[in-house]
Amino acid sequence: MKIFFIGTVKFSFDALNALIRSGSEVVGVATREDTAMNSDYKDLRPLCDQFNLPYKIVNDINHPNNISFIKQTNPDVIYCFGWSNLLKTELLTLAPKGVVGFHPAHIPHNKGRHPIIWALCLGLKTTASSFFFMDEGADTGDILSQEIVPITEDDDAASLYDKLTNIAIEQILDFTISLAKGTNNRIRQLGTGNTWRKRGRRDGEIDFRMPSKNIFNLVRALAKPYIGAHLVYNNQEVKVWKTEMSNLGQANDEPGKVLDRNDHSFTVKTGDGAITILEHELENIPRIGNYI
Repeated sequence: MKIFFIGTVKFSFDALNALIRSGSEVVGVATREDTAMNSDYKDLRPLCDQFNLPYKIVNDINHPNNISFIKQTNPDVIYCFGWSNLLKTELLTLAPKGVVGFHPAHIPHNKGRHPIIWALCLGLKTTASSFFFMDEGADTGDILSQEIVPITEDDDAASLYDKLTNIAIEQILDFTISLAKGTNNRIRQLGTGNTWRKRGRRDGEIDFRMPSKNIFNLVRALAKPYIGAHLVYNNQEVKVWKTEMSNLGQANDEPGKVLDRNDHSFTVKTGDGAITILEHELENIPRIGNYI
């Protein structure tokens, strides 16, 4: 089965690498240069060069020149893993077996933007690794493969990303065989579910009036490979990479008050308790009793 591959992030790289090394017939690749759109961007060109795969750097995947390049490879199926733009009808109908997309959430629930970040930020206990046949909607096509993925208190963006990647690669290698044989699943999504919105800069801002758990979840959700949560101190945005909840603080302490500090970390009163900032980019930690 001839596979054309579209992708531009670390997950794309790992999936493409696994396909190549499994002996799958990858006939071409479409990818992007780094535009800072994806914080988990990964260059696929070195992998293509290593295995002599034809590739094309694209901006608009639906442009006629890019459609022509894909057509020339005569694919049986297209895999689109890690691509933020919708595909139009001409591309969706180009390969006989269709276009397979990926969404790291339990579709039809939690479609849309930033699924790993939202899952952690909202404190969800599970997510899913979902592959589906793409249509002109966003994450709305028939499900090909779906596996539930647990989220623990110890997970942050990096660990959940890796957990999803490991499970997803097993799924890819499995359904690639079933697609080639024509024995694959195709399950219609039931119900409309919900769609997560795009996050903005203010969604990543720590407000110490928030409950400690909300701050903890926000920080782990935006940990690397993402952009990091931030607090504002002296009119400057300061990145925060890791926190833990603390039992310091009295009911009559105001949110934002520094309760404890050492050379590297400090504890701040929150809306319902306190939180310790363990990893951050603040050059000068405020003194105990000051406010942040």
